[in-house]
Amino acid sequence: MTERPVAVLMGSDSDLDRLAKAFDTLGELELPFEARVLSAHRTPAALVRFIEEEAPALGVRVFICAAGGAAHLAGVVAAHTALPVLGIPMDNPPLGGLDALLATVQMPGGVPVATFGAGGGGPVNAALFAARLLALGDPALAGRVEAYRKKQAAAVSEKNARLQAKLSRR
Repeated sequence: MTERPVAVLMGSDSDLDRLAKAFDTLGELELPFEARVLSAHRTPAALVRFIEEEAPALGVRVFICAAGGAAHLAGVVAAHTALPVLGIPMDNPPLGGLDALLATVQMPGGVPVATFGAGGGGPVNAALFAARLLALGDPALAGRVEAYRKKQAAAVSEKNARLQAKLSRR
């Protein structure tokens, strides 16, 4: 079985489309991952079984947890592992993710969850942060992360060049 160092967990399949950019980013960085729908509230036994039994067998070293509303997924995962847990509060109605943000970021001392922004940037940043953590012990991955950063910088430079060309025609 191929090792999957990142586990992406979502509390509901309604989060799947919003996590697409995390999957794309992990794919671009050639970082294998496991994705599951597991709920802290509706499937607690299955969640704990995954954290304690299945994830170690898959070689998981970082958990990314996306949940909205009460958003207990990342906290429950953090309570059952010593591995890094990255929380993405989903921007669900009626509070636009504020409830999920507060639930994810307000962990008690001793149960750390790194929390990323609610909305579009959160999934990408969580994937990049997972890659950066894993790159600390993987020079090849570190090179891919650096290439990703250079690609981002080049894209901004290209956008600026287009802007300057457009403005010079005025």
